Amino acid sequence: MRQAQTILGLIRERGKKHLPLERVYRLLYNPTLYLMAYGKIYRNQGAMTKGVTDETVDGMAYSKIEKIIETLRQGRYQWHPARRTTIPRKDGKRRPLGLPTWSDKLLQEVIRLILEAYYDPQMSPCSHGFRPGRGCHTALLSIAGTWTGTVWFIEARRVGAYGIPV
Repeated sequence: MRQAQTILGLIRERGKKHLPLERVYRLLYNPTLYLMAYGKIYRNQGAMTKGVTDETVDGMAYSKIEKIIETLRQGRYQWHPARRTTIPRKDGKRRPLGLPTWSDKLLQEVIRLILEAYYDPQMSPCSHGFRPGRGCHTALLSIAGTWTGTVWFIEARRVGAYGIPV
């Protein structure tokens, strides 16, 4: 059984070379990817929140990973609907939030790891949004380091429905 880092490294190399990624579904049968995904999401505050079932990170065991893999092999894995709830916003209103079950969260993280390993090397180095280790601050640092001699003023305003400024 290959280790998760090895698998993701091979996928990353295929992404760099723009080679097709084949038999992705079979990658979901590797338990080391689930252990890596578990390591990334078990500390999250929402890990103890129940979805539509009573399943949380507390009940996590290697046997649960084996059960998920077995149902995937048999083609019987069923995604559960997310439990819908609302949480307060800073302005006093409430916003909707979907809470998936723990098994669904774990499988989603495994899929995210695989897809991110393949597509991240193909992204432009100028792309900073929603990427690991990149964000607004790295974009500004990149601009500050490469765009010398130019003074920029960026104006931004919120736009509501139909493009009307708020």
